[in-house]
Amino acid sequence: MRLDKLLGNSGVGSRKDIKALVKSGAVTVNGVTAAKSDMPVNAEGDEVCVNGVKIVYKEFIYLMLNKPQGVVSATEDFKYKTVIDLVPEKLRHYDLFPVGRLDIDTEGLLILTNDGAYAHNMLSPKKHVYKTYLAHLDGDVTEDDIKRFADGITIDGGYTCKSAVLKPAGDKSATVQICEGKFHQVKLMFKAVGKSVLYLKRIKFGEFTLPDNLPLGEVVEVEPTIK
Repeated sequence: MRLDKLLGNSGVGSRKDIKALVKSGAVTVNGVTAAKSDMPVNAEGDEVCVNGVKIVYKEFIYLMLNKPQGVVSATEDFKYKTVIDLVPEKLRHYDLFPVGRLDIDTEGLLILTNDGAYAHNMLSPKKHVYKTYLAHLDGDVTEDDIKRFADGITIDGGYTCKSAVLKPAGDKSATVQICEGKFHQVKLMFKAVGKSVLYLKRIKFGEFTLPDNLPLGEVVEVEPTIK
């Protein structure tokens, strides 16, 4: 890997900034002042420092976001704030994107990453990655609702969903666990049993559970154990 690419991917600055840092003698590789910004380096084996501070290089990063309502699950949008707009500036250089999407009026757990292979695996129907949502409804969940979700409920458009686990979670509230992600699926599943979703929040996605202490709009770095 080129030195300027390693430093750029680590958020040190633009290629022009890095060239100036190297020219000033501020960059060292294994204790030796770097001669050129395009010199080859080993991202894992070489010690690269800028002004004496060691650069810890990460090829991939994974962030858990507690997405608020009113924010779209996209990298850019001309009308609405995006989930990328909520990422701290110091992490923006990673070219992050959301793993899947949550509706604009849905809150909760969304993973942001720059690891395309990981995102593909998390979203692949073959992997059966489970997602759990908390829903506030306009009516109580019944035993018949639970059975119909478990059997595979048919939603608008004639699609029959895979078996889902529906559990009451208090007055007019429920959790639902699914392993697919059709457009508006959870809302349409409840519509099929005559209920409207008043509030929806994703609380689990694969191995990750949304922490109670993660404020809306904030991110925390995570490390998947399954990639």
